[in-house]
Amino acid sequence: MSQNSIEAVEEVTSGEFERTPVPGSRLKGWKSFLGMYAGEHAAGTEFMIGPLFLAAGASLKDLILGLLIGNILAILTWRYLVAPIAVSSKLTLYYQLEKIAGKHLVKIYNVVNGVLFCFLAGAMITVSASAVGIPFGVSFSVPESIFGLSSPAFSAIVIMVGLVMAIVAAAGYNTVSKFANIAAPWMIIVFAACGLAALSQMGVDSWDSLISEWDKGVSVVQAAKGKVDFGFWKIVIFSWLCNAAMHFGMADLTIMRFAKDSRAGWGPSIGMFLGHYMAWICASFMLAAQIKLTGDISANPGALAWSAVGWTGIICVIVAGWTTANPTIYRAGLAFQSLFSPKAKAYSGVILAGAIATIAGVFPALSSKLLDFVGLYGTILGPMGGVIFVNHYLAKKMSFTQDYADEKGSSFNIAVLLAWVIPVALGMYFIFAKGVFPAYAVIPCWIASSVLYVLIMKLQKS
Repeated sequence: MSQNSIEAVEEVTSGEFERTPVPGSRLKGWKSFLGMYAGEHAAGTEFMIGPLFLAAGASLKDLILGLLIGNILAILTWRYLVAPIAVSSKLTLYYQLEKIAGKHLVKIYNVVNGVLFCFLAGAMITVSASAVGIPFGVSFSVPESIFGLSSPAFSAIVIMVGLVMAIVAAAGYNTVSKFANIAAPWMIIVFAACGLAALSQMGVDSWDSLISEWDKGVSVVQAAKGKVDFGFWKIVIFSWLCNAAMHFGMADLTIMRFAKDSRAGWGPSIGMFLGHYMAWICASFMLAAQIKLTGDISANPGALAWSAVGWTGIICVIVAGWTTANPTIYRAGLAFQSLFSPKAKAYSGVILAGAIATIAGVFPALSSKLLDFVGLYGTILGPMGGVIFVNHYLAKKMSFTQDYADEKGSSFNIAVLLAWVIPVALGMYFIFAKGVFPAYAVIPCWIASSVLYVLIMKLQKS
């Protein structure tokens, strides 16, 4: 999430328009969303996700075409699913859910959302720590066990980085926001430079030589890990749904409600093709170059960037991880704040989120599972977006109560809970028991949740 979007969220959470539609005087044109999303999607996660495609055995042709199609689908989802509802209601995600589900059920959603945010922030703390350790000769290794530790020195660096990030997140974002807005264009340039440097290191001088070096890298990975495969359609689905919590799950209603019209839905387009296309591919080239030069198949963001562009890369990885983890900790803290009494300090939730994120960052294997995690994230949170979709478009047409909790004075709409939990439970079963790739479960769970909510509300009415 970009710092501009955090500023918008801060407006909301400080009491301005938190429970009312955004007034016309505060609405923004669609072009103002382009820079915001560019900063969000060319950040710390790109250094981690990009190399994982090669490590997962993806072919370069599949990667280039699959990312193209998947990112287009993601942009269309923001434009035609999220933006129209955001512009129509001009309410935050949380207040919309409260009107439908009730304030007590929204607290449960907030806690789940906050925990998932913490795991994402933890991965970014790991990314920054991987770069901090390079000048001190501290290695970053990924243990076999998901909850295995790296070296004690690296764990100490993670704790220090996490502590600093939590303190900054609790203090506010004015300075960090300005810094991140200046750093975002520079980071995008560094991503491109890393890709070009990696091509030079591999001695690539033609398309055929690039394909050859890429395939050699995949072969080395498979020789070490066994045959792995990340095919074309898996790439398409992953790149489409890695942000499912934001578009299918409607989290970006909170941001797009500031838009004058639905064209704000095109805002993610630059971010998608700078971050989730160019940056991912450039980051994957760094791993291919590392394999050629050293035979090392580990996707260590700090080491990869250091090898490609030296100190510039180290600084970029630290900043990229920082500017992603800080707002993520902040958003998780806002979600956790509902657990504390009204008298608790405003930063209580942020401190809790920072502690959880730091603990997650100590386990490096979690960051290496980002391809699975973001799909899992979308599977868990996406179905709530289906409930919002049904409430907005179908409630009146199908003759059941729109904004049920608000209209009935309910604090806990059991129909929403069932429509959310049942599809997610089934999705979790297929993911963990049957080995289904997590991103594959997002849309089936979203559709199932939408249908279930309609059926339960109709039965409840009868």
